Amino acid sequence: MTKIFFFIFSSFLLNSCVQGQNNPLNDLNQPGFAVEETDSFPIHQRLKDRALALKVYLKKYPNYSQKTAILIDMRQHSGKKRLFVYDLDSMKILSSSLVSHGSGSETGIKDSLQFSNTPNSYMSSLGKYKIGGSYIGNFGKSYKLHGLDATNSKAYDRLVVLHRYSCVPDEEQVYEICNSLGCPMVSENYFLELDTFISASRKPMLMEIYY
Repeated sequence: MTKIFFFIFSSFLLNSCVQGQNNPLNDLNQPGFAVEETDSFPIHQRLKDRALALKVYLKKYPNYSQKTAILIDMRQHSGKKRLFVYDLDSMKILSSSLVSHGSGSETGIKDSLQFSNTPNSYMSSLGKYKIGGSYIGNFGKSYKLHGLDATNSKAYDRLVVLHRYSCVPDEEQVYEICNSLGCPMVSENYFLELDTFISASRKPMLMEIYY
């Protein structure tokens, strides 16, 4: 029974998480968006402010890691690094990478995304996530995500997971990168680095997606 459930779960993930390599936004021949700051605060100031708020939040929940968290700034252009592994003690970035957002989050307007907790919306969901257990699926080792806020409470049911995918590049670029169907996807190579932080944590880590 367990094997049957695992097969079904893995099959759903293949269909639920990825907008594949045929995505026109992944075609380097398509015109890309210029990389520019869109907020009144530089990205690192937003990052620091969010980390400070998360640090205060975590004091109420000692069962989560108090030292390290993953922060994803969706206001940043997808061709720029916008996933950050953050040391909450030293308030410093330990690691960073590109990360995909859901194809449904596209609005057709430059530097503008939309978000939803609705099943089959293919949108990213804002909010705090508990990084749950790992499993081996269609994308190799991946991590289940449990939404902790009203804005992402259906993440687990939507099969939104943290995983790698080949269409995500390792290096920054002026073009937008490929989209998922709601999952935060990182490059094949970077997942190996990210996994070292998650695996080394004695307590579950939190991830927050903000805009």
